[in-house]
Amino acid sequence: MTIGRRTLGKGLAAAGGITLLGQEAQAQKAQDTLRLVFRDAVPNIDAYFNSQRTGLILGHQAWDGLVHRDPETFRVVPAMATEWRWVSPMLLEFTLRQGVKFHDGSPFTAKDAVYTLNTVSNPETRVATPSNYAWIDRAEADGDFKLRIHLKRPTPAALDYLALVTPIWPQAYRERVGAEGYGRAPVGAGPYRITKFDVASGVEYERFDDYYQGGPKGRPAIRRLNVRFVTDAATELTELLAQRVDWIWNMNPDQVPNVNRIPFLQTLRQESMRIGYLSLDAAGRSGDNPMKNLKVRQAVWHAIDRTTIAERLVTGGSRVPVAPCYPTQFGCNADAAVQYDYNPDKAKRLLAEAGYPNGFDIELTSYVQPRQWSEAVQSYLQAVGIRARLNLLQVAAQIQRAWRGELAMSMGSWGSYSINDVSAILPNFFGDTNDDYARDPELQRLLVEGGSSADEAVRNAAYSAAIKRITEQAYWVPLHTYVNTYAFARTLDFKAFPDELPRFYLAKWK
Repeated sequence: MTIGRRTLGKGLAAAGGITLLGQEAQAQKAQDTLRLVFRDAVPNIDAYFNSQRTGLILGHQAWDGLVHRDPETFRVVPAMATEWRWVSPMLLEFTLRQGVKFHDGSPFTAKDAVYTLNTVSNPETRVATPSNYAWIDRAEADGDFKLRIHLKRPTPAALDYLALVTPIWPQAYRERVGAEGYGRAPVGAGPYRITKFDVASGVEYERFDDYYQGGPKGRPAIRRLNVRFVTDAATELTELLAQRVDWIWNMNPDQVPNVNRIPFLQTLRQESMRIGYLSLDAAGRSGDNPMKNLKVRQAVWHAIDRTTIAERLVTGGSRVPVAPCYPTQFGCNADAAVQYDYNPDKAKRLLAEAGYPNGFDIELTSYVQPRQWSEAVQSYLQAVGIRARLNLLQVAAQIQRAWRGELAMSMGSWGSYSINDVSAILPNFFGDTNDDYARDPELQRLLVEGGSSADEAVRNAAYSAAIKRITEQAYWVPLHTYVNTYAFARTLDFKAFPDELPRFYLAKWK
């Protein structure tokens, strides 16, 4: 099967000849407002309660954590804490920064960090990704500016988790307004403060002029951010071409050449740590479906030409991961993975051996954009007899259905919260979580073993065994790495990073 490039719509083709000077963009520059569009609305602006990349990005502009990871070097540097040390593999001690203010003007102390860490690590809190905090036993204060975190098990990636997915709440404010009130009117300590949030329409930010001295994100050059949510890629691109927004991302890469010909726009591409995947309901959570059969799952692997999808659709240097993780992550041992070539004839034989010589009908859900990527997978499956009914959903809707155990086959993507360790991906999909459609006790045991040691050899051995089992049992298909495609106004100075975390506080007008 050959997948060709899709042509652009008439609107974009016509826009290729535009010779406007970008007057609207210049007007926004004069107003010092950066207008952004995201395709998926977040159900809760508090990043603890959504697992979407958009939620992480939006939260990163307004919240800070104890430490920060430098996007250039991946080194962990001071933020709301100035120093830290490992007292033992099970105890991490911090000296907190004095003079930090939250957006409501209240001072940051150790009690805020203790409150945050103890709340989000409590299973009753029901955060969106419990595995990000399952390593925390308890936090305790020693005065106003000393903090100790006791671990349940050795966690070598602890500082990365604290840097990327553990923003600090102001205890007094959140307790006063409650969790729901905090989600509607949040307060953080980051370089921007949120002035308005509407779950359906978007978010508005303003520069926080009292951002603490020495803060790793610095004082934003642009005063205001205006974020809108739209439902589809076509609307997103139309808004950019009409100069009603200044920045979009993850548009169809086929559109790059024509967008670059527009005088007031530019594009940028950057591979990220995100991988696309196809999850198969081996556990039968969605009912008695064909995916419970190993030979059917193996047939799915053989049916899809992942290399062609990566090279011809995703493009920009996209790769097919051999193992179910990003290649640079600690523990992502490709040599341990069982490999499946693109072999539709073998896929048909496996289906016949499994008792499906004429194939079968099944629902395939996906929130993946561009939709051509989902349609490509659907086409490959149909070519071997798996008649997949493609049901395109919004991200939040698919997550809700996934967590209810309703999805026999589902396409999605996972960016590991940009944490360069397999503990940020494997336990989420195979560790008895809402997203675990394997429910394999032996696999769960291996992941606990790999996540419970500071010994690299022990961790590698456990994770390698887990990768072998995941691929041997064909539980979950890693399709391709993502390459982020950004399009934005030429008047904007914006830099992309491989951790897939746009930093608008570093952007500036030219």
